[in-house]
Amino acid sequence: MTQAFVALGSNLDEPAARVRDALAWLAEQPGLKLVGHSSLYRTAPVGYLDQPDFINAVAELDSELAPHDLLARLLALETGAGRVRTFRNAPRRLDLDLLWQAGHVVNDAVLTLPHPRMLERAFVMIPLAELAPDLLMHDGRRARDIAVLLGMDGIVRVDD
Repeated sequence: MTQAFVALGSNLDEPAARVRDALAWLAEQPGLKLVGHSSLYRTAPVGYLDQPDFINAVAELDSELAPHDLLARLLALETGAGRVRTFRNAPRRLDLDLLWQAGHVVNDAVLTLPHPRMLERAFVMIPLAELAPDLLMHDGRRARDIAVLLGMDGIVRVDD
């Protein structure tokens, strides 16, 4: 089993329920163990701004799956939840990003690990730092230190 972190997000059709359903689905998957998850956070959209706020969270998994197999499982969940890819940063029913998997660095046409933009995204780093504050990032900094630098602007913890 290897430790992995997955970002979850939704901004359509009861997004908090969609994120909670995705967490439950991850907990039931063969080859995966849901170790824990962050609180839910309401976050302002990034990129395309004319859309509803998102609900975001991060899950910690123990995975028997290789990175590409884990990504395929996550993409299947997105599709099953009704995600349709229309344009970059579009509204979505469910978005799952494989952020990091212990011992794996991947850079190919399908997957880049660690996630190439995670250190720039407060909506990823705030929940990740809540869940694993001492996680050492690929740039040598800890998750909590990056989260502090990014700040909480546009991010509100949702009581769940």
